Amino acid sequence: MNEATLALMIPIFSVTMPFLLAGGIVGFVTYFRYRRRREVQETIRIAIEKGQELPAEFLETISSPKNESKPKKDQDLRRGVVLIAVGLGIGAFGFLVGEDDAVGPLMGIGSIPFLIGLALTALWILRTRHNQ
Repeated sequence: MNEATLALMIPIFSVTMPFLLAGGIVGFVTYFRYRRRREVQETIRIAIEKGQELPAEFLETISSPKNESKPKKDQDLRRGVVLIAVGLGIGAFGFLVGEDDAVGPLMGIGSIPFLIGLALTALWILRTRHNQ
C-alpha cells in the first residue's frame, strides 16, 4: 500500500469502527435474546405435547413483560451514587493530567454524569420522604 491510500484509510476506519462496533453489540444482544425466547418456547411446546401441566406462576412470568416490573427501592440511589463517582473521577482525571488545557474540557464532560447522579439521588430522597 502506498502512503496516500493509507492516509485515506485511517480516517475512514477510525470514524466507522465505533458505529460498526455498536451495531455488532446490538446485533449480538438481539440474536441471543431471540435464541433464548425460541428455546423457551420449544421447551414449553415439548412439555405440552407430552401432556405435562404448566404451573400458573410459570405462565404469568412468561406472559408479563419485563419492562413493567417494579423498580427496586434503592435503584435511583445506587445509580446516582455511581454516576456522581464517575463524574468526580473524570473531573479528578482532568486535574491529574497536569495540563491546563485538559482541565476545562474534562470538568465539563465529568459534570454531565455528576449532575445526572445528583438528580437521581434527589429523586430517591424525594421518594423516600413521600413514602414515609
